Amino acid sequence: MSLIATLARLEAVESGRAQPVATVRHRHLSDRPLVLVSLITAGEAGAPLGALVGTERDAPRLLVVPQPRDRDLRFAFLADLADVVLPYVDSYADVVEAAERSETDPETGKRVKVEVELCADAPQLIVPSRSGVEFVRLLGRSMRFRRTAEQEPEAPHPAPPRVPLLGRWLTHFGERARVPGSALLLALSDVLSRHWATGQSSLEDQHLGALLAWIDPPAGESGARAALEAELRRDSGGQLVRPPAGPATDPAFDNKLLAPAIERYDRARTALAAAEDGLEADDRLGELTTAEGEIRALVERVARPSWDAVWQGLDLLRTLPEGAHAADRWTRDRWSFTGHRDRVVAGEPPQPRRDDAVTAANKLATREREQARLDAQEALDDPLVMAGRRLVGEAFTGEVIDVVMTYSESRRPSPRPLVTVRTDDRPHLGERTKVYRSLDGKPQAAEFVGHARAAGRTETAGHAAGGHTGAAAHPEGVVGRGGPEEDGGLLVLRIVDKMGRGKEPEPGSVPEKGDLVCFTLFEHEQRGGAKLPDPEETPWTHGGPPGDPDAVPQPDPVTEEDIL
Repeated sequence: MSLIATLARLEAVESGRAQPVATVRHRHLSDRPLVLVSLITAGEAGAPLGALVGTERDAPRLLVVPQPRDRDLRFAFLADLADVVLPYVDSYADVVEAAERSETDPETGKRVKVEVELCADAPQLIVPSRSGVEFVRLLGRSMRFRRTAEQEPEAPHPAPPRVPLLGRWLTHFGERARVPGSALLLALSDVLSRHWATGQSSLEDQHLGALLAWIDPPAGESGARAALEAELRRDSGGQLVRPPAGPATDPAFDNKLLAPAIERYDRARTALAAAEDGLEADDRLGELTTAEGEIRALVERVARPSWDAVWQGLDLLRTLPEGAHAADRWTRDRWSFTGHRDRVVAGEPPQPRRDDAVTAANKLATREREQARLDAQEALDDPLVMAGRRLVGEAFTGEVIDVVMTYSESRRPSPRPLVTVRTDDRPHLGERTKVYRSLDGKPQAAEFVGHARAAGRTETAGHAAGGHTGAAAHPEGVVGRGGPEEDGGLLVLRIVDKMGRGKEPEPGSVPEKGDLVCFTLFEHEQRGGAKLPDPEETPWTHGGPPGDPDAVPQPDPVTEEDIL
């Protein structure tokens, strides 16, 4: 946790209201997100109980499993969920635009640009909390390998045709959610916590009702008191007024309301199966319908507060302007969505249960690279985030008080201007440390030369302007590392790139005297890692090389984790 976030939490405790830790919205929000509030059954690992799902705030679709232990009813629930999610996904898959992508030419081995299709937009799935993301991943894992009646006519409990396809898409959403900065699948509690700091722990922030109570408490009421009431307040029947956002349910609800309702449903279904004539069957069918309606009402009663809370949280996030780099990260999400669409259309098999060594290493490298890129972009987009980096010595801002033109010592001298910056920050700078500033959206690099004496600024300018300055030379008036107390906070930097190819820098490429500048010690763009070997060349220590290329691959053994 950064110092800014810690201070914001302390201020939230003192003021009784959540404090902003961002001035812009660092995640893209779709104009038409699909909200999913899911519930699971206590005592059954991953067994769905019901869900509210939809894109319309006032018209959610209620899906219920009246007997979660019944496999056929579970598949019916998943088929109904597919009927909502897949048309929503397909609505984004058909609208495309032309885009360029770098690919390796198989003949020459060189990187060339080719024109491909890119989906103009992508679907976005919103769940209330982090546990909702894990449930989406679990649903995807349990569904994508299911066999349908067309694939295996004699298989017991065949899945409806659309269930495996939904499993593949939910798996993709869940995997993409592990990439820092991705917005295809968002846990609203995490996004809100990124933009506001409350006076409670990060674990308590996963209760969406309590989190919103801190951010937007009722008029005249403290956020701490409102959050406590959101967590603990119960009605006269002992039920929570604002149940947690799932997927787990409250034990009092399970024991007092849900379990008796399911028992009545089971009795009604047993009685219907034992009915001996049509008149009796009609009566038993009415009892079964009533029992099922009671369960549906209970599920909606528990899920509706979380559904309303999700939309309230989205309204709060939309009050913030979107960060400049959020669109770039959303473009990468669109590429990811387009790639998976193409794999599905091409008939490729579902994602494996376990990645091979090369795929796993690539995923890990991608997540590490995207985390570093996200940290840099959030700081560049948000002055409040940048302030946190400045406090820990990873960036500094200041005023340019002197600019001296010098040149490199080479056959073709290049401009290497010396820029003196006055700053109150204390960056962790060493000799020739690289620093970066944003210039027209691109990082411009500079080297730290040293600290300038306050009285020696004229000397520095006069000496440096008089001749050729090499990379290792220190002009007169520039001293060593020192500290702000010694040198007055005057930093001398040598600009080294993004000035054009001519002998004179291009206009605007060099800071001018009086400009306010911000330099960072961290890179703005992350470099790619070393190229990993192809699967055919993977060493035996990492699962390769593969066996006979003509051999039919065998599926992974089914584990308890794969069965809901």
